[in-house]
Amino acid sequence: MSSDPRGDAALSSTLAPERGLKPRQLIMMGLGSAIGAGLFLGSGVGVQAAGPAVLVSYLIAGALVIIVMHALGEMAAAMPSSGAFSVYAAEAMGPTAGATLGWLWWLQMVIVIAAEAVGAAGLLATVWPGLSVPAAALLFMAGFTAVNLLGVRNFGEFEFWFAILKVAAILAFIAIGIALLAGWLPNVPSPGLSNFTNNGGFAPKGLTGIGAALLVVVFAFGGTEIVAVAAAETADPGRSIARAVRTVAWRVLVFYMGSLAVIIAVVPWTDPALSSPFAAVLQVAHIPGAVTVITLIAVVALLSALNVNLYGASRMIHSLAQRREAPRPLAVLSNGGVPWLAVLASVLFGFTAAVLELLYPGKVLAVLLNIVGAICLLVWAISLLSQLILRVRADRAGTPLPFRMGGYPVLTLVGLAVLGLIFVLLVVTPSTRMQFVSMVVLTGVIAALIKTARSLRGTRG
Repeated sequence: MSSDPRGDAALSSTLAPERGLKPRQLIMMGLGSAIGAGLFLGSGVGVQAAGPAVLVSYLIAGALVIIVMHALGEMAAAMPSSGAFSVYAAEAMGPTAGATLGWLWWLQMVIVIAAEAVGAAGLLATVWPGLSVPAAALLFMAGFTAVNLLGVRNFGEFEFWFAILKVAAILAFIAIGIALLAGWLPNVPSPGLSNFTNNGGFAPKGLTGIGAALLVVVFAFGGTEIVAVAAAETADPGRSIARAVRTVAWRVLVFYMGSLAVIIAVVPWTDPALSSPFAAVLQVAHIPGAVTVITLIAVVALLSALNVNLYGASRMIHSLAQRREAPRPLAVLSNGGVPWLAVLASVLFGFTAAVLELLYPGKVLAVLLNIVGAICLLVWAISLLSQLILRVRADRAGTPLPFRMGGYPVLTLVGLAVLGLIFVLLVVTPSTRMQFVSMVVLTGVIAALIKTARSLRGTRG
């Protein structure tokens, strides 16, 4: 593979993003990406699938995320890179594996960004019925494009306070739930813990229900891997990633488990009101305007996730360009250290989606999300395999690691086993089988295109 030396010289001073993120911002980015509308609006689906035993599904999914985050943290501390798991896969399994994973994740992110913009606009329209969903989606895309072009310091501070709103909302919700269950709210009788055993018991649908709920809830944790991407832009990556991994992992699990425990205790799992679980609890607590409040919080959750995912997508395509696995101009940075062309490339589909929403309301994005839905699971699986391979190499060579994953290799293997079980569930469940097939086909197509492009570059050289 050859390149133009003049082009290399022109780009050589523009390949290192600014290390302007603070550890507290890194932590809140991880929380902000993981706590989205999947918790505020989608958690009720899991409850209806498994009953109170959905807590087991969340515990399994949460434990898996903790394992993955620690594995990513070990690699990110040793090799901080905005390409994160794509770079680690390249180191462990070769450049084609790394580039394929990077492109897959970037593709997933740009579609998710579009879905979040349209979804937030749609939710807002339920509060203000006269609002144009396509126009609001365009406004959201323009606003967050501007935020991501301002520089990583400004972006990090903006997202820190954005994520704080979501965390505060969850803590307030859990506090209201505890007060309700303790009988401290006036004129609101406490149901106690009866809803954990009523209507068929704790696990009314048995292991089948827990498995079905696992397929629903595991995707809610998607996005936590953004911490490994952002670690490269912190002043002390080794220390920052170790702190973020330890903090984000348990906080996400506590927030999810705490919220779900309140929902299950207050609202019977058979109640249709679980289509909006947080609002259902607040209505039982006689909180005025509960539906509007939760809808607005869900809008904030979606927009915060959009902001973080746009950051992650731009850094991933920038990293691919650095490695000559994407068009070279995407590696160029602005004077503020922002990969501005990478940001613009990552928002193009979001702007297009707003127009598609006008032409085909509620149809296009649903199809695309179904195609890329399982990619986060593939990212986690390849990340665990990469950590397994790279840790063996490091231990054999006696290479010191700034942060070592505890419980290795047992926890890594447990994580891979759980992911293997989830992939089996994806295949045997008719409603999710297409996600698995689409992921496999898309992976094969992208890998073939990357190999072809690399071969053509070699021929030209």
